[in-house]
Amino acid sequence: MSTVTEIFEANRAAGKETLIGYFPAGFPTFDESLEACVTMCESGVDILELGVPYSDPVMDGPVIQEATELALQNGFKLSRVFELVKAISARVSTPVLVMTYWNPVLQYGVDRFAENLKEAGGVGLITPDLIVDEASGWLEASDRLDLDRVFLATPSSSQERVDRTVQASKGFVYAVSTMGITGARDDLDKKARAVVEKVRTSGANQNVAVGIGISSAAQVSEVNTYADGAIVGSVFVRAYANGGISELKRVTQELSGS
Repeated sequence: MSTVTEIFEANRAAGKETLIGYFPAGFPTFDESLEACVTMCESGVDILELGVPYSDPVMDGPVIQEATELALQNGFKLSRVFELVKAISARVSTPVLVMTYWNPVLQYGVDRFAENLKEAGGVGLITPDLIVDEASGWLEASDRLDLDRVFLATPSSSQERVDRTVQASKGFVYAVSTMGITGARDDLDKKARAVVEKVRTSGANQNVAVGIGISSAAQVSEVNTYADGAIVGSVFVRAYANGGISELKRVTQELSGS
């Protein structure tokens, strides 16, 4: 059983909500992103989603786009992701999943990327633009190295596609709450429940977490009533951008109920 799966199960047994928090690697600098990630983990995030800055972030909203662009401007390189994962894992026990578009992994080499991630202490990947039908190399590498693989299920996904996604995923399935880009929304898209239901209907015993648009503690709690966890990104990035470590800590504690 993966560390991520263990967290979901332990939280369920304890009647505790699960919060997955996203932060971009290298934002605004390597050292500052390290401190931000450690702060999130120490302040209540159950699983850390470490984003890889990418020059063509098709799913990212303006808050995350600005952050990743700044990271790239400040010289962040893909190879430093592993250094950052290792540094975070040396200070906290929170499992670190790397969120990355697939092209950087292909350019780096799938096996090499997987091996470097494992060596650094990372537990797996979230791959938003990779579908199961095109993931044979990653399926083989992640099986060999016992890494989690989180695929996305969307409101437009057919039940057949969701079934394949659920079967291939390890750790959890990322249920997209809307067809739009990431970013906080006042009203969480009701389509999230439909996506979660498709995952449940697949018949596999798979965790499912909802992301995109979650912006408040109330929404985190709401999502946890019908899914296994809530994924928050833009709110954390905005908190750090506007108020530094102290504001990031406050917001993390608020959303996690710590």
